[in-house]
Amino acid sequence: MSTGMNINIAHPPDLLKKLSRAEIDHRIIEAEEKLSDSLLILGHHYQRDEVFKYADATGDSFALAKIAAKTSAEFIVFCGVHFMAETADIITLTGQKVFLPNIEAGCSLADMADIKKVEEAWQEISANTGDRNIPITYINSNVELKAFCGRNGGIVCTSSNARSALEWAWRKGDRVLFFPDQHLGRNTAYKMGIPLKRMVMWNPEQPHGGNLPEKISRSKIVLWNGYCDVHQHFSKEYVDYLREKYPDINIIAHPECNFEVAQSADYMGSTEYIIKKVRESARGTKWGIGTEKHLVNRLQKQFPEKEIYFLQDYGPECETMSSIRQIHLLFQLENLVECNMINQVSVEDKIKKYALIAINRMLDL
Repeated sequence: MSTGMNINIAHPPDLLKKLSRAEIDHRIIEAEEKLSDSLLILGHHYQRDEVFKYADATGDSFALAKIAAKTSAEFIVFCGVHFMAETADIITLTGQKVFLPNIEAGCSLADMADIKKVEEAWQEISANTGDRNIPITYINSNVELKAFCGRNGGIVCTSSNARSALEWAWRKGDRVLFFPDQHLGRNTAYKMGIPLKRMVMWNPEQPHGGNLPEKISRSKIVLWNGYCDVHQHFSKEYVDYLREKYPDINIIAHPECNFEVAQSADYMGSTEYIIKKVRESARGTKWGIGTEKHLVNRLQKQFPEKEIYFLQDYGPECETMSSIRQIHLLFQLENLVECNMINQVSVEDKIKKYALIAINRMLDL
């Protein structure tokens, strides 16, 4: 959880947990009607169906950020994880309030880079190279890192616009420090023609990030050694298995997958890209998809005329995203009806100022 975030934490009481699914559903709908136009519920594609179905707008982190930036709703309930709620609070207007129904919905990827270690890496890279270095943080990061990018001429990116962010950065500088997801940075840069020998992995637990200074000087991109747990479940071996079993299958991978999976895929892109490719494909086509299980299960139900498989013999789940349940949404909405601002996510102004600079650069791409 970010140190630059203020939250009034509250959890559903045991009494609510005894309600039936039908009672919960009825009370959520009743609360939505009472809040009316003052409420906007945002749902990420990896959210459980039991919560996703209540969302007024759905999408990946980039799509939801743009929706949050444009809404006039007073209350924005974000059914996602904490970095998404932080981002929404940064880009909304004064008077609008953002809520995360379950504060335990964090992100292990975002937690793999902290501001102290990033600042240390930045100082050492800058001291050794003397070049114009540009920081890029994936939106899956804590708010202090977004503010760091705002202060240092950098930008935020998502899996939808990582290429555009890298192009923007290389127009302004010689080298990019990309954090916290190494795979998004590597897969995107390689697809843009940057050879692996000009990419450097930075391990903050090792001296000089585990690199010789001359190797850093020759690099075009320095990759933080973070990763998404969910997308490491997929393997090239299973891709090969699917291709042998279904020779006409289309393999599509999220760019958070490892390099071998990304290179063995026919297509690579964000969750919005994955949905679009499957939606626009012909009846009877086969797809092997490398991303979180709730999205893939939803696609299987939405397109029964197409054969859709995981890039594994099971469906990896984002456990923190899944920690938001119907009961959390009910508790959140009924408290809003009573004007109790529980679980409100509020980023400190001194951090918000610089984080907004980096986020606006992303939104302007």
